[in-house]
Amino acid sequence: MSKNIIETSEAPQPIGPYSQAVSAGGFLFLSGQIPLNPQTGELIVGEVKLQARQVLKNIEAVLSAAGSTFQSVVKTTIFLKNMDDFPVVNEIYNEFFGKSLPARSTVEVGRLPKDVLIEIDCIAHPS
Repeated sequence: MSKNIIETSEAPQPIGPYSQAVSAGGFLFLSGQIPLNPQTGELIVGEVKLQARQVLKNIEAVLSAAGSTFQSVVKTTIFLKNMDDFPVVNEIYNEFFGKSLPARSTVEVGRLPKDVLIEIDCIAHPS
């Protein structure tokens, strides 16, 4: 099985030794995205609503670089600093996924990279 590395300047560059996404076996595996502005590399600070929106824009950019969309996403994992943010994150998440809802896990974690409030990774199966 071969794998292809997906890279785009439209999403933040990795802050460690990993790829933005890898395509293998007909699936697309996206690394976790945090709320970094891809043009400046600066962290989006403030409420979880702003951070969630940036995370999903970053995911959208990586999906697009791979020739894919949110409609091909089959699984997401949301990591939240505070589970009280769950309803607000659901609202923003729904803006991006609409009726094409993938399977999903959401977990509260003690700490995320750069002390952000949210990180999301996903798996897609482009047609």
